[in-house]
Amino acid sequence: MSPSSMPSVDLLGEQITTVLADPTTTHGLARTLRAAAKEIELHGYHHASRLAWPSGCIDGKPAKVQIGGGAHLIDGFFNIDAVPPADLLWDIREGIPLQDDSVAEIFSEHFLEHIDYPRSAKHYVREAYRVLEPDGRIITGVPDAGFALSQYPGPLDSSDEMIARWYAKRDCLGDINARLDLVNLVFRDQDDSPKYTPHLWAYDHEKLVQLFTEAGFTTVEPWTFDPAMANPKRRWGSVYVVATK
Repeated sequence: MSPSSMPSVDLLGEQITTVLADPTTTHGLARTLRAAAKEIELHGYHHASRLAWPSGCIDGKPAKVQIGGGAHLIDGFFNIDAVPPADLLWDIREGIPLQDDSVAEIFSEHFLEHIDYPRSAKHYVREAYRVLEPDGRIITGVPDAGFALSQYPGPLDSSDEMIARWYAKRDCLGDINARLDLVNLVFRDQDDSPKYTPHLWAYDHEKLVQLFTEAGFTTVEPWTFDPAMANPKRRWGSVYVVATK
């Protein structure tokens, strides 16, 4: 988007804020507008970085890169995310702003399920293949949909481990009333809250293998969890793979 078009986006954001503040705004419209407001925020960060790097590619060549890590920053990794804190604010759905064959390792966990499939997810994986050097690898962790489905059908009680580990502090806790609710949360977690980003697609080991193989990666194997890199809180109920170019 050109710089001249930014004022219209800013104006749209102001208009959304006004409508959201109106008590007569219906629930459905408010929910949709909150999602739009979030996208406008992300667009603002991305637009500012794109002005600094109009080619869509930074000059540096970081050897190790983390994508979408949020507040979980890894020593020795260049962190790219759509929101602060990060070394570079960039919307990865628009591509990875790194040079061809320049990165030895990419790491992400609990990121892939938050971008739309197939357009953004497959574009991201193709971009990862492009920027990785020969024999470079990408490590990816996501909530394991296969694990969630393996528990269904079955009883659910308040001491369920998935509830305790993943949702105990969530506003939706009182609405997890059946095992299918947990399946829905893994597939389409949609808390209507600015604290959380919805899940847009679900993955298991088989799907991750297919996704990376389709993009050209030579091998896709289970990754041995390393707490020095990955967030220990993410280990339970997740599936990790390492794909090598």
